[in-house]
Amino acid sequence: MFEKLSNLFTPAVRMLPLFPLATVLFPGGRMPLKIFEQRYLELAKACIKDDGTFGVCGIREGGEVGKPAIPYAVGTEARIAEWDMPQPGIFHVVVEGLQRYVARNWKAEPGGLLVAEVDTVSAEEPCGIPEELRLCAEVLRHLLADHQIEPAQTHYADAVWVGYRLSELLPFKLKVKQDLLEMNDSLTRLRIIDQFLRQNAK
Repeated sequence: MFEKLSNLFTPAVRMLPLFPLATVLFPGGRMPLKIFEQRYLELAKACIKDDGTFGVCGIREGGEVGKPAIPYAVGTEARIAEWDMPQPGIFHVVVEGLQRYVARNWKAEPGGLLVAEVDTVSAEEPCGIPEELRLCAEVLRHLLADHQIEPAQTHYADAVWVGYRLSELLPFKLKVKQDLLEMNDSLTRLRIIDQFLRQNAK
């Protein structure tokens, strides 16, 4: 699906370290991580020191721990927003999602950290929510209240923001979340989510 994003790339290609996970981070989202593997401890320290970024990506093959996993090509660039070290050798961090990227090539460094050559994908333009999809915004309000999540900013009239937040919170399988991340049509994303909500409300 990511081939459809190719006309939205920014011209600069750059290198980005990757953090493969069994879930997906969306632009504008926040995600807590517990970091204990040496490769990621070093990455976190470097990012905190230099205000650096890394790519959070879903795992296509492999696992989160041990030998490098094979990631999906499309992920989200992330920055560490909060961090704590409750004990030596363990970082608790909260990362925030920035823009999406597409990894063209990746390789494992000697310590096992994946590094990729990436193209940045342009952000989706804000888009109004048609009346037939208003259920999505209402469900999101309830979910955020139930989870006691208070975003710094809310955009319940924006199909992009609502779609991203519901994609994070709803119990979709990893592959579905990945497909939702790779879409560049906010209304199509919301229609898929709306169909899921109506089917599961029966």
